[in-house]
Amino acid sequence: MIGIIFELANELTEVRVNGNEVLFKNNLFDGFVPIDNLGISKEGVIKEFPDLEDKENWKEEAINRFKEKIKSMSSEIEAINYIREDLQKYGYKPIAIQREGFRVQKIK
Repeated sequence: MIGIIFELANELTEVRVNGNEVLFKNNLFDGFVPIDNLGISKEGVIKEFPDLEDKENWKEEAINRFKEKIKSMSSEIEAINYIREDLQKYGYKPIAIQREGFRVQKIK
């Protein structure tokens, strides 16, 4: 299990990768939730997947593509690096990482 904490304005978001499962938590959630439970903006999805613009099931398709992308990765490190790079594009700043239950380490 690997977790990474991001900061965006006054909001902290934690992402955990455990095998092929990715969970999210921020100030708005009481606990961790899977991507299926997140509010996903259609504009953001269209930027990533322009072919979904006119589809009624755009959200489900985007979630399925994300899950398949994570499954195709060879390790949790690869998955967390992919998520880190992706969220940084949207202004999220990684501030700490935790691996396998070890102490949280600040990211410089």
